[in-house]
Amino acid sequence: QVQLVESGGGLVQAGDSLRLSCAASGRTFITTGMGWFRQAPGKEREFVSGINWSGGNTYYADSVKGRFTISRDNAKNTVYLQMNSLKPEDTAVYYCVATGRYNHATQANDYDYWGQGTQVTVSS
Repeated sequence: QVQLVESGGGLVQAGDSLRLSCAASGRTFITTGMGWFRQAPGKEREFVSGINWSGGNTYYADSVKGRFTISRDNAKNTVYLQMNSLKPEDTAVYYCVATGRYNHATQANDYDYWGQGTQVTVSS
């Protein structure tokens, strides 16, 4: 099993930045990919960004491309999501995810492990 704990969410104004962190523990050696999803009230959960084990392959949803940056520090078993130029439509609960089956995945069913989520609220 892999446990994921997110941190770094909060309330910010439009245009501000936030950095989310996801600390992984347990059998982290089985993970081939990690990423972030988000879910806004009344909306379906959506893919935000993903990264493979080495960090050499990163990918993003079109809605965040150019504003968000995903990275990882394997020595710390931590994945980060740097979010710049935040918009009110970025308001959501952000979930850290991990998979042991894929190194590139954008579907929720591709991920086996989920964190508890951290709230990001962007005011206009």
